Amino acid sequence: MPSLPHCPKCNCEHTYEDGPLLICPECAHEWSAAGGAAVDEDGPRVYTDANGNVLADGDTVTVIKDLKLKGSSTVVKAGTKVRGIRLVDEDHDIDCKIDGIGAMKLKSEFVKKA
Repeated sequence: MPSLPHCPKCNCEHTYEDGPLLICPECAHEWSAAGGAAVDEDGPRVYTDANGNVLADGDTVTVIKDLKLKGSSTVVKAGTKVRGIRLVDEDHDIDCKIDGIGAMKLKSEFVKKA
């Protein structure tokens, strides 16, 4: 069995493979087995839509499926355009205002960049 490299962060020798990543059990550092960039937990979060396009504050997105609103009989229909989104680091990634409905939060997996 080939020996795995030591952790680059804490020099632990007990690293293990998990798919394409190497993981240190002592400090929980993850890095690519192919020698690419490390997975950085402290770096800026990248928000992507359902198709993998990177989203930014102020973008216009389109809802890709009907979304029921909790506590209401209102539905956000597929194809609804949402302008001027704001990205937030919460469970729902997008803060926005939808015409006819008002302020709400959306998950980025249910929108595509317009």
